[in-house]
Amino acid sequence: MNISAALQTLQDTVGAWPALAAQPHRFGGVEFVHGKVEIGHIHRNGMIDIPLTVPLRRYLVAQGLAEPHHLLGDSGWVSFYVRQAEDVEGALWLFRLSYLHKLRRRQPQRDWQPEIAQLNLEPTLRELLKLDAA
Repeated sequence: MNISAALQTLQDTVGAWPALAAQPHRFGGVEFVHGKVEIGHIHRNGMIDIPLTVPLRRYLVAQGLAEPHHLLGDSGWVSFYVRQAEDVEGALWLFRLSYLHKLRRRQPQRDWQPEIAQLNLEPTLRELLKLDAA
């Protein structure tokens, strides 16, 4: 699978998640939104950007799961690069983390635990997401 096909797989997978809309991103590529809340976006060069909180960004970067955003390094945004087909799994995990984090906050009455469990989150990450307080 070449990079173009890998990015298309990523776009098709994330775009199929319930309650998300795919739309053109202002700097090129495609972004995924729930209402007006962005879940993340894919640039044509294989870079993805995911909005999270600063504590989540610090943790993910420290664990080597993402890089600081290429322009907004002190924000909660992270960047991840899809350079080969094997990188799609990591990109999907980050998109899913953002998706569940955002939707869980917007729909607190729903039981998100089965979907969150599929992420296999470490205790520190669960704490940062305030999962055990819900």
